[in-house]
Amino acid sequence: MRHHCAKRFQLLPVLAGIAATLVAQAQETARITVEAVAARSRPIVESVPVNGTLTPPRLALLSTEVAGLVSEVHSDVGDRIQSGEPLLELDPELNIIARDAALADVERRRELLSDASRRLDEARRLVGDNYIAESEVDSLTSQVQVARAELRAAEIEAQRQGALLRRHQVNAPFTGIVSRKLAEKGEWVEPGAELFEVVSTDHLYADLEIPQRLYARIREETPLRLNFDTGDDRTYRARVLNKVPLSRTGARTFVLRTEIVDKNKPALIPGMSVSAELQLGTERKGVAIPRDALTRYPDGRITVWVAKNFSGWNKPAKVAEQQVKTGLGFDGLIEVRTGLQAGQVVITRGNESLQEGQEVMVRQATGDD
Repeated sequence: MRHHCAKRFQLLPVLAGIAATLVAQAQETARITVEAVAARSRPIVESVPVNGTLTPPRLALLSTEVAGLVSEVHSDVGDRIQSGEPLLELDPELNIIARDAALADVERRRELLSDASRRLDEARRLVGDNYIAESEVDSLTSQVQVARAELRAAEIEAQRQGALLRRHQVNAPFTGIVSRKLAEKGEWVEPGAELFEVVSTDHLYADLEIPQRLYARIREETPLRLNFDTGDDRTYRARVLNKVPLSRTGARTFVLRTEIVDKNKPALIPGMSVSAELQLGTERKGVAIPRDALTRYPDGRITVWVAKNFSGWNKPAKVAEQQVKTGLGFDGLIEVRTGLQAGQVVITRGNESLQEGQEVMVRQATGDD
């Protein structure tokens, strides 16, 4: 009997150890894993959302400088055209006749000048022998000068008729696309009437409407990302080209012209809407954490969960909830003005159902250096 009791007492420590191990394993199994980052002090940036429009570098409304009947139309809406390519022609018949008449008059005036010059030369040879009066030579000299002036006027008229004839053809002023066609073969058109709208699409600008209060804070190096209405959520890098120093009276905004610097940009067309996010420096530093770390309550409270006894990544720690006051948001982060110190470890994933004092396994969030 005493022998059996001794064996029982010897088994008690073993059973207690096994129980403690099982409890520890159960606790280890029940402990959830959360992701966290270390709060850091960094320059605070104000993120300002704005909207705008894609603008072509060139847009022209083409017209003719002379009146005439449209004889040929070479381009239609949507056609891609090259600089100097003919788009439309007017019937040149009447102007060809006028030009040929002007050229004929040039030839006639040239012959008259030649004849007057010949008679002047003869008179000069005769005046030395007293066969002709000097006044006659002076008269012939005047006739030569008048004939030379009339020839010059005839040549100018021929040039004018040639210029008018060339203007019977409307050419593309630059490489682009025909966005509108407003004339057809057989129509009579007058000078200044719109015939084509041509737009260049090779290098589009994004013109953004910026609140006037931000004018002085925008620099050439201001970070900027654009998003286009193309059905995806991708953003593209852009740089500031010019800010127009004119505030629009109704909207109290000014135009900021930017250009896309990413080479893998989507297919874009002029007039497309564009949204952007300006990253403006505030010249101050503060604690900023990912937005996912925040817990918002209906009563307006904002809290974060922090690891109180943090001893390293992939190790257990107890969590505590702290109320914070937030500031500006930027680049997926949000400024914490009060309630959190730099260096504290903040839970960013798995914080939805935590309890005060709960022990968790802390893993470093992806992308946190």
